[in-house]
Amino acid sequence: METPGSQSSLHRANLERVVRAVRLAGSLTQAEIARTTGLSAATVSNIVRELKDGGTVEVTPTSAGGRRARSVSLSGDAGIVIGVDFGHTHLRVAIGNLAHQVLAEEAEPLDVDASAAQGFDRAEELVERLVAATGVDRTKVAGVGLGVPGPIDVESGTLGSTSILPGWTGTKPAEEMSRRLGVPVHVDNDANLGALGELVWGSGRGVKDLAYIKVASGVGAGLVIDGKIYRGPGGTAGEIGHITLDESGPVCRCGNRGCLETFTAARYVLPLLESSHGTGLTMESVVRLARDGDPGCRRVIADVGRHIGSGVANLCNLLNPSRVVLGGDLAEAGELVLGPIRESVGRYAIPSAARQLSVLPGALGGRAEVLGALALALSEMGDSTLLDGSLAVAAPAFT
Repeated sequence: METPGSQSSLHRANLERVVRAVRLAGSLTQAEIARTTGLSAATVSNIVRELKDGGTVEVTPTSAGGRRARSVSLSGDAGIVIGVDFGHTHLRVAIGNLAHQVLAEEAEPLDVDASAAQGFDRAEELVERLVAATGVDRTKVAGVGLGVPGPIDVESGTLGSTSILPGWTGTKPAEEMSRRLGVPVHVDNDANLGALGELVWGSGRGVKDLAYIKVASGVGAGLVIDGKIYRGPGGTAGEIGHITLDESGPVCRCGNRGCLETFTAARYVLPLLESSHGTGLTMESVVRLARDGDPGCRRVIADVGRHIGSGVANLCNLLNPSRVVLGGDLAEAGELVLGPIRESVGRYAIPSAARQLSVLPGALGGRAEVLGALALALSEMGDSTLLDGSLAVAAPAFT
C-alpha cells in the first residue's frame, strides 16, 4: 500500500506527470517532457521505458533542432474521446484517440428552432453512427467534450440565456448527454472550445496566452491564460460582445445600448446590405463577395474589423495576450478584416501591449469548436485509469 512521501507514491506521481504532459500535448520528445514536468532526463527516460513496456505510450524516432530524438505519444488504443459541437445551424461530432489523432468526423444541419430533446436525440444518433463506423471499442471511451453556443454556469452546469438556441435555456447539457451515452461528459461554450481547438491543433500552437474571437450570431472570446482556459467564477469570462462602444447605439439583447455585438454580429450587420444586395445574405456570402471586390461588402467588413479591434484593444490593455485568433466565417476575409483589427489595436491599445500582439486567422475554420471539444475531453480525463488499465471501469460503455 502506497503511503504519502514513500518512494512508491513518488514514482506513481512522476508516472502521472509524464502521462498528463503527453496527453495534453499529443506528443513530446523526451527532452520536452523533462522541461514540461521538471523531471530529470534520466528519470524521464526510465519512466518512458516503463510506460512503453506497459503499452501505455508509443515511442517513434524523430528529430529536434537537427538532432535525433524520440517522440512519445499515448498508445493509439489507450482510449477514445468524443467531441460534440452544437452550433447555430449545425451539429458536428468527432472521434479521436489519446494520441490526438482524429479518427472520424461528420457534420449535419441542425434546425435552430429544434427543441433541446431533439438536439440531444440527433447528437446521440450521430455519435452512435460514428462509433459503429470506426469500429472502436466502446469500453475505451474515456469521455465526451460538448460545446454549446451560450454561457454555462460553472457550479450547476446549466445553460444560461442564449438567443442562438432559445429552447435550450435552463437545460443541463452535460448531465443529459452523460445519461444518454453512459460516459463522463464535460461541457463548455463554443468560444472557449474554439480557443482550445486552435491552442492544440491550430493557430494558437506554441503560445500560452491568447484570445480566440468568434463572430457569428453573437460575439464571444475564449481566453487562454498560462495555457489554460479562463472561465471566471461564474463561467462568463470572455463576453467581449457586451463591451460598450456607443452609449447611444442600438439596443442589445443584454439590455444595454451600443454593445460591440450590435456593430459586428451577423444579425446586425447583414441588414446594412439588404438595400443593395437583397435579402438572403449570410456572413459567408458577404465575405465571398468582399474577396471578389464588392465595395459595399468590403466596407462593411472593414467597419466590423475596426469595431472588433476596439474590443481586442481592451483585452490587450487588461490581459496582454501574445496572440489573438479570429474564428468563424469572418476569418475567411483574411486581411480585409485583419488589417482593420490591427489598425484599431494600434490606435487604442497600450503601445507595449500592441507591439507584442499578433493577430491571426484561425487555422481550423468550422472545425475549431469540435476539435476543442476533443481537447476538453482529453484535458478532463484522469491519468490513473490509464496507468491502472481500468479505463472501462472509469468510463462504462454506452447504455
